[in-house]
Amino acid sequence: MEYPLIEYKPRGPWNKGKLVGQKRPLKPQEIWAIRTRLQLNNQTRDLALFNLALDSKLRGCDLVALKVADIAQGGEVQSRAQVVQRKTGRPVPFEITLQARQAVENWIRKAELKPTDYLFPSRIQDSEHLSTRQYARIVEAWVQAVGLDAGLYGTHSLRRTKASLIYRRTKNLRAVQLLLGHTKMESTIRYLGIEVDDALEIAEQMEI
Repeated sequence: MEYPLIEYKPRGPWNKGKLVGQKRPLKPQEIWAIRTRLQLNNQTRDLALFNLALDSKLRGCDLVALKVADIAQGGEVQSRAQVVQRKTGRPVPFEITLQARQAVENWIRKAELKPTDYLFPSRIQDSEHLSTRQYARIVEAWVQAVGLDAGLYGTHSLRRTKASLIYRRTKNLRAVQLLLGHTKMESTIRYLGIEVDDALEIAEQMEI
């Protein structure tokens, strides 16, 4: 018995028509625009989430899984904290600026959260805290609200924003590596999108 030949058409690239690559960090004026909008709209939770995301430089999975006790003691948010990253299993420290501390404390009081509660509980019954997908949708709404192209920004934009600003002002790759919790300097270089010449210039200044 002869079987008919089946013609297979080659598939196109998975990312055809999609915007891929690293998401852009926010510029200072964009940070200001989003923060001001959240304040004017009295979006207490989102303001706390936005400010803490910028300061902590955490991946989305680590940010949404924070508990009150991870960053606060006796109802007061600490100026520094440290969490163990899910991806690497390594601890990463971060600062929490006064502006972020105030926003988070306002949220804790408003939501009447206890130390053992997740800092950003989910409104969906099946989930104890915000999922990374929910977080991504929230970020998308923020950037669209201030006229930015949501395709160019995402949750990693918030993780990259302060790290990028620190690098531009100090050129201190090691400091940024520690703050991002990267195990290899190469990861930090790729993450920041540093040009080769720029990286070589920094390397030439480092004596070992």
